[in-house]
Amino acid sequence: MTAAQAREPALGTGIGLRACHHAAVMTSPPRVGFLEIHAENYLGGGSARRCLDRARRDHPVSVHGVGLSLGSAEGLDDHHLARIARLVREVEPMLVSEHLAWSVAGGVYHNDLLPLPYTEESLEAVCANVQRLQEALGRRVLVENPSTYLRFAGSSIPEEEFLLAVAARTGCGLLLDVNNVHVTATNHGLDAAAYIDRLAGAPVGEMHLAGHHVVQEEGVTILIDDHGSAVSDAVWALYARAARLFPQAPGLVEWDSSIPALDVLVAEAHRADAVREVTHAVAA
Repeated sequence: MTAAQAREPALGTGIGLRACHHAAVMTSPPRVGFLEIHAENYLGGGSARRCLDRARRDHPVSVHGVGLSLGSAEGLDDHHLARIARLVREVEPMLVSEHLAWSVAGGVYHNDLLPLPYTEESLEAVCANVQRLQEALGRRVLVENPSTYLRFAGSSIPEEEFLLAVAARTGCGLLLDVNNVHVTATNHGLDAAAYIDRLAGAPVGEMHLAGHHVVQEEGVTILIDDHGSAVSDAVWALYARAARLFPQAPGLVEWDSSIPALDVLVAEAHRADAVREVTHAVAA
């Protein structure tokens, strides 16, 4: 951390803006650092956009895409890209992010973030898509590490090295989802702490926190990234480790299923603030 970074206060932890909280956010703005929207939920008008426009008066906003399919070998969908670009121009968010995944093939959209093999061929396709996205938006974007449940036999590049290569070749930043690191590492028998350490010095511009579901099947433990519960102790520990490495990257709490009352979500964000404050105090 440079002296300038040490003097500059980090942005407080944000929360995802979800439809069930729109009324509460409009009438009593939560005490959090920022709000993050899923881009595809705000491409039209109506009440969702009215809430977003109101929320922007009180909080910075980040835009998180879930349907651009950065891992697609077919390239980005022109129409969808244009709609995302229009939203970004209108909202003027502090950050824009998308996933290292694919969800479109042959014009068919799949309601999931699907994994891709980590090969040189895939790397070229992802970099081309990221560059096109950044050109369309006129700004840098962040690319998020996925949660995965299988590995391709043909993958020749470790995931963290793949992400670093995308950032180096395109100038994009990274969104480090700490829960995704824990889920992926547990599912594949990898070292989550080592994964995060290997990103030291990377252009991490945001970090995500979320809950996951634990499944026991025939003696095997599988973690499902469902964003449906409080952040686990293991993920809090990883977040503290990541906060030491990336002190200026704001955190965000995601909760997308079994969504609790707004004050529960805000309390998770405040806990993340406390973890980061303690981590930074120890580092100093």
